Amino acid sequence: MNTDRARDVIIEAVGQVAPDVEPEKLDPTLSIRDQADLDSVDFLELVAQLAEVLHADIPQADYDQLETIDLAVAYLGPRLD
Repeated sequence: MNTDRARDVIIEAVGQVAPDVEPEKLDPTLSIRDQADLDSVDFLELVAQLAEVLHADIPQADYDQLETIDLAVAYLGPRLD
Protein backbone atom coordinates (compact mmCIF):
# COMPACT_ATOMS: atom_id res chain seq x y z
CA MET A 1 0.00 0.00 0.00
CA ASN A 2 1.40 3.35 -0.90
CA THR A 3 1.48 6.47 1.25
CA ASP A 4 -1.30 8.16 -0.74
CA ARG A 5 -3.66 5.27 0.01
CA ALA A 6 -2.61 5.26 3.70
CA ARG A 7 -3.27 9.01 3.87
CA ASP A 8 -6.72 8.54 2.28
CA VAL A 9 -7.62 5.83 4.79
CA ILE A 10 -6.49 7.99 7.72
CA ILE A 11 -8.46 10.99 6.50
CA GLU A 12 -11.55 8.84 5.95
CA ALA A 13 -11.25 7.38 9.46
CA VAL A 14 -10.98 10.87 10.97
CA GLY A 15 -14.14 11.84 9.11
CA GLN A 16 -15.99 8.85 10.54
CA VAL A 17 -14.88 9.56 14.10
CA ALA A 18 -15.42 13.32 13.84
CA PRO A 19 -18.22 13.84 11.29
CA ASP A 20 -18.39 17.60 11.95
CA VAL A 21 -14.80 18.03 10.78
CA GLU A 22 -13.72 18.37 7.16
CA PRO A 23 -10.72 16.03 7.42
CA GLU A 24 -9.36 16.95 4.00
CA LYS A 25 -8.79 20.46 5.38
CA LEU A 26 -6.72 19.26 8.36
CA ASP A 27 -3.10 20.36 8.44
CA PRO A 28 -1.14 17.10 8.13
CA THR A 29 1.63 18.42 10.39
CA LEU A 30 -0.58 19.40 13.34
CA SER A 31 -2.23 17.22 15.96
CA ILE A 32 -5.25 15.33 14.67
CA ARG A 33 -6.72 15.28 18.17
CA ASP A 34 -6.45 19.06 18.56
CA GLN A 35 -7.74 19.92 15.11
CA ALA A 36 -10.68 17.50 15.21
CA ASP A 37 -11.32 18.05 18.93
CA LEU A 38 -11.04 14.33 19.68
CA ASP A 39 -11.24 13.17 23.26
CA SER A 40 -9.44 10.02 24.38
CA VAL A 41 -12.37 7.74 23.49
CA ASP A 42 -12.63 9.26 20.01
CA PHE A 43 -8.90 8.81 19.52
CA LEU A 44 -9.12 5.14 20.56
CA GLU A 45 -11.95 4.69 18.06
CA LEU A 46 -9.75 6.25 15.37
CA VAL A 47 -6.88 3.88 16.23
CA ALA A 48 -9.24 0.88 16.18
CA GLN A 49 -10.60 1.87 12.77
CA LEU A 50 -7.13 2.31 11.35
CA ALA A 51 -5.99 -1.05 12.73
CA GLU A 52 -9.04 -2.79 11.28
CA VAL A 53 -9.02 -1.19 7.84
CA LEU A 54 -5.27 -1.40 7.37
CA HIS A 55 -4.87 -4.82 9.02
CA ALA A 56 -2.09 -3.36 11.14
CA ASP A 57 -1.22 -3.99 14.78
CA ILE A 58 -0.94 -0.66 16.60
CA PRO A 59 0.37 -1.14 20.15
CA GLN A 60 -0.60 1.45 22.73
CA ALA A 61 3.05 2.41 23.15
CA ASP A 62 3.00 3.64 19.53
CA TYR A 63 -0.10 5.85 19.72
CA ASP A 64 2.07 8.96 19.76
CA GLN A 65 3.13 7.99 16.22
CA LEU A 66 -0.45 8.74 15.15
CA GLU A 67 -0.46 12.30 16.48
CA THR A 68 -0.50 13.91 13.04
CA ILE A 69 -1.54 12.70 9.61
CA ASP A 70 2.07 12.84 8.40
CA LEU A 71 3.34 10.86 11.40
CA ALA A 72 0.56 8.30 10.97
CA VAL A 73 1.39 7.81 7.29
CA ALA A 74 5.09 7.41 8.10
CA TYR A 75 4.31 4.96 10.91
CA LEU A 76 1.70 2.87 9.12
CA GLY A 77 3.19 2.87 5.62
CA PRO A 78 5.98 0.34 6.27
CA ARG A 79 3.59 -1.93 8.22
CA LEU A 80 1.12 -2.29 5.38
CA ASP A 81 0.80 -5.13 2.89
